Amino acid sequence: MRDTHKNNILPEVQKLLKYLVLMTFLASFLAGCRSQPAALPNIVWLVSEDNSPLLGCYGDSFATTPNLDRLASQGVMYTRAFANAPVCAPARSTIITGCYASSLGTLPMRSTNPIPEKIRFFPEYLREAGYYCTNCAKEDYNTIKEFKGWHESSQEATYRNRPEDTPFFHVQNFGVSHESCLHQWIPTEELQHDPALVKLPPYHPDTPEMRHDWAQYYDKVSALDRQIGEFLQRLEEDGLAENTIVIYYADHGGVLGRSKRYIYETGTRVPMIIHFPEKYKYLSPVKSGTAEDRIVSFVDLAPTMLSLAGITIPDYMQGNAFLGKYKTPDPEYVFLYRGRMDERLDMSRAVRDSRFRYIRNYMPWRPALQKLEYLWRAPSMASWEKAYLAGECNDVQSSFFEPRVVEELYDSEVDPWEVNNLAKNPVYADVLERMRAALDEKMLETRDSGLISEGQLVRRAEGSTIYDYLRGSDYREKDISTAANLAVHAGPADLGKLSGLLDHVDSSVRYWGAAGILRLGESNADILGEVSKLSQDTCLDTRTIVAEILYRAGQKQDALEIIKGVLERGNTMEVVYALNALDYMDEGQRLKESVKEVYQRKDPEARDYDTRASEILLEKWEAAK
Repeated sequence: MRDTHKNNILPEVQKLLKYLVLMTFLASFLAGCRSQPAALPNIVWLVSEDNSPLLGCYGDSFATTPNLDRLASQGVMYTRAFANAPVCAPARSTIITGCYASSLGTLPMRSTNPIPEKIRFFPEYLREAGYYCTNCAKEDYNTIKEFKGWHESSQEATYRNRPEDTPFFHVQNFGVSHESCLHQWIPTEELQHDPALVKLPPYHPDTPEMRHDWAQYYDKVSALDRQIGEFLQRLEEDGLAENTIVIYYADHGGVLGRSKRYIYETGTRVPMIIHFPEKYKYLSPVKSGTAEDRIVSFVDLAPTMLSLAGITIPDYMQGNAFLGKYKTPDPEYVFLYRGRMDERLDMSRAVRDSRFRYIRNYMPWRPALQKLEYLWRAPSMASWEKAYLAGECNDVQSSFFEPRVVEELYDSEVDPWEVNNLAKNPVYADVLERMRAALDEKMLETRDSGLISEGQLVRRAEGSTIYDYLRGSDYREKDISTAANLAVHAGPADLGKLSGLLDHVDSSVRYWGAAGILRLGESNADILGEVSKLSQDTCLDTRTIVAEILYRAGQKQDALEIIKGVLERGNTMEVVYALNALDYMDEGQRLKESVKEVYQRKDPEARDYDTRASEILLEKWEAAK
């Protein structure tokens, strides 16, 4: 009886098991259908210019940004998003290629250095995958390239012109918050934000102009918020919101002095908010309305867009996809860079992890706030300079007009304004060493173009591209990197090592040897004799360094003759370098006629950087009469 019973129930159990297996399969299948839509998502970028996370959703109680706050409440707010460069053209070069501008040779501001054919603008890949790609309207990619992947790129470009049932990628740029918004003074009584209620950063002096510019800027951020709200409303009215991933970010930080152009938190940390409609929420890293702490930077945007579309990411891209099919593990660091900013030369590099920021200044003999024509159009900058010259600034506020230290280390989470340098604090010695090594590794890995001065680099890469030159057999990367690090870290005991670099076969090694001697302020007669031998060096930027050394040592006539020769024979950037050096020579006016010749070579209305630099000098000398 027992065996008969077992035989009777066995078929029923088998049927039940088959039913359960079928139901499990169907549930899995349906879930897969829900989580993997067949249609590619539309993607919209809302890109604002020159603004840090001065938004209510980021905790700024002075800001008036209801539309962006609402977007954050319905999407994902990235708390550690960074522009790799703190100014538009190199930042946008990084965005469009997925490669570091310092690696491509597109770091110096508004340069036109070509890039290899294999480095494509990422919309080209989206277009090949079936996307209709539009850009309204700013490009500013800091390079020369004919095909850019856009179906439309103009002030009128719109996704509305796409063929029916075609996915689109659209970029909408908003310029209302650009730095230029401070160039025209708005009467105080017309401002929405009260200057008296502005909470100034500790590095800004409390002047009426500074308070006014801050309040006026907050007004412009409010205007930006309104414009973004209007765009999102149009997207909704077009019936596209439920099929479109919306990504908002600023193209770098800004905009008052010591933010834009500087690789501090204020220049590189940006707001980034991503809204995923219901059908694409499976792509979101966290629940809507919450924050995402992963470190992301602009070099990651191109691979991430390809990943969202399921497109294989090219090997040359240097970023990490943070969404989609090819999402990568969280990176430990973001790599940041600063090069020439308009007519002012500089070189700084940085790495930032989840807490600390490490900065290395390769030209510490220059102040951070070199006078730059465009920056000084803001009334706040003139007031800061005036307060400094009048002795009305404290040590923190004064430091940016004075020569810098080589290394800076900040606890950016505790000290968001980054004014407390921990580099010499023994408590943070391990952090300093770790981040110093991380920066060295990243610069070597990416073949950092900044290790060769710009004028010399253009000459070396002539007929090719900087990217290819840096990967060729003629580039002595390790020798140059070692020389650069010795130049910035050397103490008086290392003078012999620096002197030994002056007869190296590579002109950039010789350049860094001279730069190290300049930094130390050495005036030893034997060393000066060695340095003087480079007054006719093949690298004109090295000659300029030599001129600065000799000038500071009292050999002013010899120094000015060297500078004059560079002004006569140099390419544009070599001339700019020489003009920058002349600005720090108190008897530079003796070369006034040579500087006038530079100014008159080109149309002053074209605002070429050698023209700008010479104009600054001529105006300075005229004012000193």
